Amino acid sequence: MGVQVLIDSLERLEAVYTEMLALADFKKQAIMDNDVDEIIKLLNRESKGMKTIEQLERKRADAAYAFLQGHGVKSQLELTVTELSRLVFDPEEKKRLLDVQSRLSSILQQLKQKNDLNQHLIQQSLEFIDFSLDMLTGKSLQEEAIYHHPSDRGGSTGRPGLFDTRA
Repeated sequence: MGVQVLIDSLERLEAVYTEMLALADFKKQAIMDNDVDEIIKLLNRESKGMKTIEQLERKRADAAYAFLQGHGVKSQLELTVTELSRLVFDPEEKKRLLDVQSRLSSILQQLKQKNDLNQHLIQQSLEFIDFSLDMLTGKSLQEEAIYHHPSDRGGSTGRPGLFDTRA
């Protein structure tokens, strides 16, 4: 097997990761719009994409192993694309292999940044929900910051909030 099978598998991975990049953009907008149904749909699509990526990763690993076998390397080392490119002697194939590696690396970097941003947005949303619930239930930051002996309940009566939590 030649390097072409490895290049093809990397290009298929690139296409799926590009789709995941688009999903990350849609997810960001859904998070900002607080559209839970859309977020769930996007998470399901991401899950399917991850299964596809797992299958393509196995095919890529098999193609790399077959490429190594074709060049007389009997080891089952997990070599990087850069290391594999040293075994490619055709300059055009080597360039294609390194180009797809570069594009894939760039897409993965962008995807990581977008996922980090989405995670931060979700964290902020959860903190806002927690704050809102505290405001509705009358949990006051002032009351929490001052120690009161448990038997000294009658001393101060705070605002109970919109909901009576004892009901």
